[in-house]
Amino acid sequence: MEGVKPPYLLLCNHNAFYDFMVATVATFPHQAFYVVAVDGFIGREWLMRRVGCIGKRKFTNDIALIRHLKTVVERGKIAAIYPEARYSLCGTNAVLPPSLGKLVKHLNVPVVTLITYGHHINAPFWNQTTRGVRTKATMTQIINGKEIGTLSIDEINDRINQAFEYDDFAWQRENKIPVKYKNRAKGLHKVLYQCPDCRTEYKMASGGDEIWCEHCSKRWKMSELGELKAVEGDTRFSHIPDWYEWEREQVRHEVESGTYCFRSDVTVRMLPNSKGFIDIGRGEMVHDMNGFELTGAYDGTQYKLTIPAQSVYSCHIEYEYGKYRRDCVDLNTLKDSFWVFPRGDNFSVTKISLATEELFNYRKL
Repeated sequence: MEGVKPPYLLLCNHNAFYDFMVATVATFPHQAFYVVAVDGFIGREWLMRRVGCIGKRKFTNDIALIRHLKTVVERGKIAAIYPEARYSLCGTNAVLPPSLGKLVKHLNVPVVTLITYGHHINAPFWNQTTRGVRTKATMTQIINGKEIGTLSIDEINDRINQAFEYDDFAWQRENKIPVKYKNRAKGLHKVLYQCPDCRTEYKMASGGDEIWCEHCSKRWKMSELGELKAVEGDTRFSHIPDWYEWEREQVRHEVESGTYCFRSDVTVRMLPNSKGFIDIGRGEMVHDMNGFELTGAYDGTQYKLTIPAQSVYSCHIEYEYGKYRRDCVDLNTLKDSFWVFPRGDNFSVTKISLATEELFNYRKL
């Protein structure tokens, strides 16, 4: 970062709310304008606007946002983006939008990354109780102003993707950072929803320092260094991200065979603006080889939301969210956000997220 001054594009990885505080310190005394999802503005839009936040609905193609970012850098400021657009589910890098290279070309300013380590270990997405872990962040200029004109869009994307490779559990183990928190495994079944021994889905549970399958009774203990070990028998996955990527492979097989399909009655809440959610009742969501389809009725009027698989490279999910304290999927248009809560227990929003990414890749081929 020697000699680097605004304006520049700051790309940050996203593991916990703590990320924003670290970025503020890292960019001080310069002002950064952050792209923030619309739900981050609820009840405090006046404050968010004044500190320089730019609102956006997740995983939508928003031309207005591009104009805002261009204005930011033209005024000599820092445009800060969390391109993963959600917290990492298991402390590893999430898929990045392929349009990043085009954005870099359009803004025509240096590109800086802020990669944090340990934030997921300190407050994992599946149980955000803070563990008191000491963390690390590295700020690096990965593309200077002169290179933007010479690098192709693919080369820019390759450089960004390479900079965004991280693994918090590997970092924890390599640096021998213990987590003494007694409930360190509680909530882990939200991410690890499929048993690798019996291959049963949606029957995993967790608590204390253990995760187990309620179908075959296989149990694993999570060590203070974040490693899993079977209580009895072989340990197929000691590294949590390996288990997660194995689940992705199972979803990929369903997509490639054309059999992937999820259908459920749902409860829907709509977020038209920062004033808050509106309950719009029951509906049905289908997620299959064609993408998402949400149907329902509100105030006597039928509605139907269709999001083709090839139009969205990932989706935002939440665990035990909002007043329902249930897992949900966030589906967006440029004007509305629909927070969709599947009913029952025979599902995993983690699988829906993985399927969204795999369907996008499958449709690209």
